[in-house]
Amino acid sequence: MKRTSRDIRTANRYEVLRQIIAESPTSRQELAAATGLSLATVATLVGELLDLRMITEVGFEDSSGGRPRGLVAVNASGGALIGVDIAETYVHVELFDLALNVLARAEEDIRPGESRPERVVGHVAAAVGSVVAQAGVEAARVLGVGVSVPGQVDRDTGVAVYAPNFDWRDVPLLDLLAEHITFPLYLDNPLRACTVAELWFGAARGRGDAVVVNLGTGVGAGLALGGGLHRGVSNSAGEWGHTTLVLDGRLCHCGDHGCVETYVGAPGIMQNLRELSPRSALLHPEDQTATIAALARAVAANDPVAVKVVQDTARYLGAGVSDLINLLNPEVVVLSSWVASRLGEPLLDEVRRAVARHALRRPLAATEIVLSPIPTDPVSLGAATFALEGALQSVGLRGSKRPSKETNTQAGTGNGITDDTIRRTTPARSRTAPPS
Repeated sequence: MKRTSRDIRTANRYEVLRQIIAESPTSRQELAAATGLSLATVATLVGELLDLRMITEVGFEDSSGGRPRGLVAVNASGGALIGVDIAETYVHVELFDLALNVLARAEEDIRPGESRPERVVGHVAAAVGSVVAQAGVEAARVLGVGVSVPGQVDRDTGVAVYAPNFDWRDVPLLDLLAEHITFPLYLDNPLRACTVAELWFGAARGRGDAVVVNLGTGVGAGLALGGGLHRGVSNSAGEWGHTTLVLDGRLCHCGDHGCVETYVGAPGIMQNLRELSPRSALLHPEDQTATIAALARAVAANDPVAVKVVQDTARYLGAGVSDLINLLNPEVVVLSSWVASRLGEPLLDEVRRAVARHALRRPLAATEIVLSPIPTDPVSLGAATFALEGALQSVGLRGSKRPSKETNTQAGTGNGITDDTIRRTTPARSRTAPPS
């Protein structure tokens, strides 16, 4: 689809703010050099961001032979953003300031049998209400809520088109959420969210081509190509978890057999363990996070069964990652999400060895394979940046109004959460594995 001049202007505004967040304080001249935009364009965009109070003037720096350069920095208190990570077993929500520092966290477990849309929406609304209350922010300061849900999504309509692990098809998720949350809402999936987080703050920052492998209950590959997020024609790029790894292999939730996800996602790792040692004390049949945590502890203790499970998992994962390297020739492959975080260096070392056996020498020589360095939940962080991008697009210049579809106007308490949601808001629940 051809981009309009407004699309280009919004993208430029977003890129300038992104650079300011990353490098505060900075000058207009430094912004022009970093973004490739003209100094005049940068000056105009900086003026718009100053009008929106997203950034602020913070003084001057000396320049060689010229007048002092004015410095700008992100105005952290100028707004708040909320990132929602809906996963197959939990909802994790974080509230950020405009510098994308975490101000509050909340979590709700999704237990077996609770994956119906209305139940998940209730968990999201409760967790959003919790972080707003914890942070004590005024509703007017919340610029939006970015929501990440597994599977294929339609960003424009707010529909979860297909989420195989939930058995969802064409769920109008944002409309359902809008019955409880009055903040502007923006939808995408964890592949895009993790990739954006890595581009801004992680291992993909400054890289032109990167692959972010999301290892959780589900599996996928977020793609950054040519310095930007690659979505594909229907926002479906990255469904690598549903590419065939083993002909006539394990049955996948998508209905196919032998998908990558069935061997390297959390349920697939549990199956690897079950096949190796059916009565292993490490196996918690109804608890993915407990099983992965037990495996991680056992690997650290050099337990032979756990070590073999990680090696077998890495053998499958390494074959799949090799395909990505041969196909896309990226600068970096990032292993992200909670399974990668929990299994850590032992998994990374085995994956590197497996990739070395399968990938072509030339593309492999140009590729790093690393764990995500982001210390918080990368999906919530990435989702919050979707809200930021949406705010920049819908707010525009001072005096503009958000589109009515994204400005939910039903009566509420004045903090962006309806009265019904406030009654159902519960404290964040603890969890046995790191979020994402």
